[in-house]
Amino acid sequence: MAVPQRRTGKTRKRIRRGPISLTEANVIPCTHCGAMIKSHVVCPKCGYYNGKKVKEVKSED
Repeated sequence: MAVPQRRTGKTRKRIRRGPISLTEANVIPCTHCGAMIKSHVVCPKCGYYNGKKVKEVKSED
C-alpha cells in the first residue's frame, strides 16, 4: 500500500503549498466612465464593454 513512512513536517508542507496563494484581482479603469473594474467584464457602473453599450444600467437618481 502507498503509505508514507514518516509524517510530513510543517515546514515541508508549507514550502510545497507556497505557490498556492491568493492573488490580487486584475483591475483596470473602464474606458468609458473610468471606474475600476475587473478586466474582461462588463462595467457595472455604465454597462459598456470594449467600447460598446452591452447592458442597460439603472440610474441612481
